[in-house]
Amino acid sequence: MPRRSLLRALGAGAAGATLAGCGVPAAFVEPGDRAGRDSSATDHTLHFANWPLYIDTDEDNESKRPTLDAFSKRTGISVTYTEEINDNDEFFGKISPALMNHQQTGRDLIVISDWMAARFVRLGWVQEMDRAKQPNVAKYLDPLLRSPAFDEGRLHSVPWQSGITGIAYNRRKLGREIRSTNDLWADDLRGRVTLLSGLDESFALLMQGNGVDITRWKSDDFHEICEQTERRVRSKHIRRFTGNDYIKDLATGDVLACQAYSGDVIQLQADNPDIAFVVPEEGAELWAESLMIPNLARHKRNAERLVDHYYEPEVAAELAAWVNYVCPVPAARDVLASAKDEETAALAEDPLIFPDGAMRERLAIARDITSEERTDFAKKWNSIVGL
Repeated sequence: MPRRSLLRALGAGAAGATLAGCGVPAAFVEPGDRAGRDSSATDHTLHFANWPLYIDTDEDNESKRPTLDAFSKRTGISVTYTEEINDNDEFFGKISPALMNHQQTGRDLIVISDWMAARFVRLGWVQEMDRAKQPNVAKYLDPLLRSPAFDEGRLHSVPWQSGITGIAYNRRKLGREIRSTNDLWADDLRGRVTLLSGLDESFALLMQGNGVDITRWKSDDFHEICEQTERRVRSKHIRRFTGNDYIKDLATGDVLACQAYSGDVIQLQADNPDIAFVVPEEGAELWAESLMIPNLARHKRNAERLVDHYYEPEVAAELAAWVNYVCPVPAARDVLASAKDEETAALAEDPLIFPDGAMRERLAIARDITSEERTDFAKKWNSIVGL
């Protein structure tokens, strides 16, 4: 299942929203109760939980992860790395009983999508990181990602990788360029457009098409896009709502334009150079999947060191060359540009890995849907999508 996973039904999302609101006030953990006894000084290990296919692997031996192995060799810290996060809500359900009951999760470092990270921050389920011990993060973190609304100052989170939700389209089959989100609603695209089905994945770009500042959107902005989307569903302009299966629709030509993620399009372009990705004139959503340290983690200092390791430009470049998402370390671009391998060096010029200045001006991190809004908003959106 994709990392930017959709909310397939109201159930899981609503459950999380209830916990994050006033339904279960005991779920909130006070700041003084979040830290556990840190065994890092004597126990040189840590447990890192991540998504599948989200770290570099050795071409000859997939069990080896060069950037992670380099960290262990340099520091003596052994990392237990598990690819156990397949869906944000599923992982929430897996570790929430321990966190709400003030128990250890058995994990020192996790990676979750920003909208779910917001829930963890609101609940007080993750610890602040000591930036004084993370000089690389302090120096090299992309300014665009430094202070999302859900975690001002990035006290509790550090982006692992980032990405853009924009528009992908088949330039040759469409026969014209798409520059605006509103170009999706042209008559020649009737029945050939798809939108993302997940509420958290889809709403920001649609609001930007209406000229909304997504860093401070209002409830009325949400209801307006719902009304517009309902009309386009009834008129059959929107073909369907998708998860990452839009990739197949676009590749086969069944769909000519769609909401899409920048990282997916890089892979599509390798097989079909006619596929283009657009950050619309009105803007697009910049998102991240972030590293976080759960409450009572037994190896907090070791985890902080690993996070900082990945913010060394050379390490960030090696990871970016493998995963092909937007790199949260702009300084890694110069490292890739100096590579002797031509294909690797070319990545430095790819705006979907290192957005250029003009593109960066059109990117914004959306205000998160609050716990008070989520249940009603999810119910409304899911009724339109058919979930």
